[in-house]
Amino acid sequence: MPSKKTKRRKVSRSGRHAAFFPLLVLSFVFWFIYRGVFQFSVLFDELIGKAIFFGLPVWLYILMSGFKDIADTFAPHKIRRGLMIGVAVGGLFGFITTLILISRSTEIIPTFAFIMPTFWEEFILALLTAFWETLFFFSFVMLVVQQIFKNWTFLQHAMFVSLVFLIFHLPNIALRFQGVNLWYQTGLLALFALGQALLFTREKNGYSLVISHALWGLVLLFHF
Repeated sequence: MPSKKTKRRKVSRSGRHAAFFPLLVLSFVFWFIYRGVFQFSVLFDELIGKAIFFGLPVWLYILMSGFKDIADTFAPHKIRRGLMIGVAVGGLFGFITTLILISRSTEIIPTFAFIMPTFWEEFILALLTAFWETLFFFSFVMLVVQQIFKNWTFLQHAMFVSLVFLIFHLPNIALRFQGVNLWYQTGLLALFALGQALLFTREKNGYSLVISHALWGLVLLFHF
């Protein structure tokens, strides 16, 4: 029979994270309305829109719950290791994704992307996207899920976060892609989310996920 101390600890933990699911649902509803009703520029979406709908909920959650582990994933001492791992993993993601996409095409056109006039603008946008989505889906959602459901396995945590990741992204890709491309994009997103979940579980380093996400996103941009 559990002791009173154990019961108090369980109640305290569940109470601390009581706002998680309501905040997650509200974030999705407002994000869905925003993407469906308003048509702002990509720069506005990544700089302002995601700051409001992804960054603000995380900030409010930290204030309400005092769960500072979220901010610790972007601690300064993690920058160097995070950047190195992010480049390595992002390169691997990009290479595998390129192979998958090339397998569907009969023509390969080599390009030196970094000398294109729009490359650095797109790279900055990719970094902004990667930062807000890493903060929300992994530093926030995955860490809290790991705290609430400590008896779950890694696969269960990863599947939950991947499902949340897909739910937030499906309305957008459904508008942009149709037919086979829609299924390819959905499958790639699911595999990417699982890979990021594994990396995050191992490192608890937001910088590594930001860089790997940005590099992977650029590969998709060049192909689509």
